Amino acid sequence: MSPGRSRPLLRLVLAVSLDGRLAPATGGAAQIGGRGDRRVLEESLAWADGCLIGAETLRRHGTTCLIRQADLLAQRAAAGREPQPLAVVVSRSGVVEVGLPFFAQPLRRWRLDPGGDPAGLAAGPGAPAGDRASAPAGFERQLCCGGWQEALEQLALAGLERLVVLGGARLVASLVAEGWLDELQLTLCPQLLGGAHSWLPATSPVMDALQRGWRLQEQRLLEDSELLLRYDRPGLGGDRA
Repeated sequence: MSPGRSRPLLRLVLAVSLDGRLAPATGGAAQIGGRGDRRVLEESLAWADGCLIGAETLRRHGTTCLIRQADLLAQRAAAGREPQPLAVVVSRSGVVEVGLPFFAQPLRRWRLDPGGDPAGLAAGPGAPAGDRASAPAGFERQLCCGGWQEALEQLALAGLERLVVLGGARLVASLVAEGWLDELQLTLCPQLLGGAHSWLPATSPVMDALQRGWRLQEQRLLEDSELLLRYDRPGLGGDRA
């Protein structure tokens, strides 16, 4: 963990249309990115220790994203890291169907309830000794926290320094409202979709610290006229700018 930081760095990674939509107006899974977007998504997964994915988004897709590029898998192996980042499923309801293909994917799985009982931390067979009770079926560990600050601190204590946020919109909105995002990685896809499925819901509040001051760190033309834009914001040595 970097000096002065008590939580992981959070990078939001999304593919969006030119009008800022995640999915067609008719709805469905958000899968508008092409091959170039898939490459930069996997690059971010290779950078990360874990990824946050909303339970609703997981139900819609059935699986989470995996690193498949051989060079990225080799990078992680050379660094002594597991092939895939830890998948942290964010669910306030506590219901994640164990029949989803996600539970057959080759990666470790935790469940996080950022608004649950702050005294409750449960673990399954793969978690350290001393954790209490049993994690939900299919999960190695469960974290129940009293809000995002505590949740992120707990993830940091577990050794997670860099997290990719994969969505969906409700998860993103909750992080934006409290100012927790540090980086935005957006792949602009050459489509106009219309409709209500924006990456940030129109009624979502944005914390003052996130409203301005973003700095462009990378721009890259990808395949099929897709454009990668990656921004960060000042003050990343501390908890929030």
